[in-house]
Amino acid sequence: MSEAPVYVTSDCNGCEECLSVCPFGAIEMRDGKAYITEACRVCGQCIDVCPVSAIIMRETETTEVSKGKGVMVYAEMSQGELHKVSYELLGKAQELAAQLTEPVYAVIVGSELDKASEELINRGADKVFVYDHPDLKQFRDDPYTDVLAQCCKDETPSIFLVGATSIGRSMGPRVAAKLKTGLTADCTSLDIDPETGLLQQTRPAYGGNIMATIITPNSNPQMATVRYKMFPEAKKVENPKGAIIKKPVDISKLTDRIKVIGFEEAAEQLSITDADIIVSGGLGMGEPSGFKLMEELANTLGGAVGASRPTVDEGWIDYRHQVGLSGRTVRPQVYVACGISGAVQHQAGMKTSDVIIAVNKDPEAPIFKISSLGAVGDLYEVVPRLIEKIKEHSNSA
Repeated sequence: MSEAPVYVTSDCNGCEECLSVCPFGAIEMRDGKAYITEACRVCGQCIDVCPVSAIIMRETETTEVSKGKGVMVYAEMSQGELHKVSYELLGKAQELAAQLTEPVYAVIVGSELDKASEELINRGADKVFVYDHPDLKQFRDDPYTDVLAQCCKDETPSIFLVGATSIGRSMGPRVAAKLKTGLTADCTSLDIDPETGLLQQTRPAYGGNIMATIITPNSNPQMATVRYKMFPEAKKVENPKGAIIKKPVDISKLTDRIKVIGFEEAAEQLSITDADIIVSGGLGMGEPSGFKLMEELANTLGGAVGASRPTVDEGWIDYRHQVGLSGRTVRPQVYVACGISGAVQHQAGMKTSDVIIAVNKDPEAPIFKISSLGAVGDLYEVVPRLIEKIKEHSNSA
């Protein structure tokens, strides 16, 4: 069994000061001395508060890691087309690679991938590694994991980015485990540390109440899954010079424990991540029936309904509508925030919208500071009039 990273020395005087500061309840008293349990998350608060310096952080050994070269992205396919998160990752990869003076790679897995591969080259990839086989047409965790892990071993990128989609969240940790590297999930920001050259991976933690920046200094590649709609898409380049490299696929050597017998797309309303217009409601609506008004405005505009976290916590609307750090990140052309104060957690999920329109009784609400347009007033007076005017304009057009 490996030694715990935090331990208590014999100098402990049993004062119990550390018990009250541990946020995880990971300290208990045994025979008059403090004892660190397996629940410890190495936050270090107990070390700071101990009056006799009896709590010690054990130094970990580091190993020399071959750095690798290249920023690689997984280009996800969705029903025969490249998922738009692939373009976002490619754009961010270009930014990171420029800071590192490294090439940009893309890896794509599936069947009949010629068109998609060309599109990645046109968007600025220096190399596209293609694993094209009829048996890989439908995504399955096992064979895709094997292929991507082997690609990383062959090409040794310094960074490997995967979209935080349902596919990426399922497959990413499996790839990281095969490569014996770390993975930071659900990142909202990525940057390069100018001093170390390491990837700084920022994600929400503790239910979105804080932002944690994580590095992976002791393993390679540095892996992250990245939220959709966080970064702008890579633009098409003039005279692309990238290379498409078709990799051999030996299906007999791939793990495959699932057989796909069919695919049926879920019948649901327009997803907020794909909507060009979103109308969101907050606790300022006063009651859950306020979402009927939000839905009416959204339908009038041809958009989708969003929500703040408190309304989801209260059970007023389903989680799939939640916008923010602990919900979904959106980037619509128009975002209408009704009865939403604009806490930083909510802003982080929608502040990159092209146009933000806020309706709130409180003129000091933080949402107005990032809004393109704002109306100070009762949303139950403002929104019905807005719906009426939109319908009048539509009828006269």
